[in-house]
Amino acid sequence: MKEKLIKLIDVKSIVTFLLTGTFAVLVIRGDISEREFMTVFTVVISFYFGTEIQRCVSESRK
Repeated sequence: MKEKLIKLIDVKSIVTFLLTGTFAVLVIRGDISEREFMTVFTVVISFYFGTEIQRCVSESRK
């Protein structure tokens, strides 16, 4: 459990959560549209999971 928490709290995860929270607040306030939020959110999540998958593939080849 402790290892999972440590892995969760890395810079990439923190940035992903902060961006998600920031854009969610902007949508709630009406500063950006839901469509803009979904575009940004999709890019951020795709990047996050894409790099995680790449890391897992790299580690499995060692």
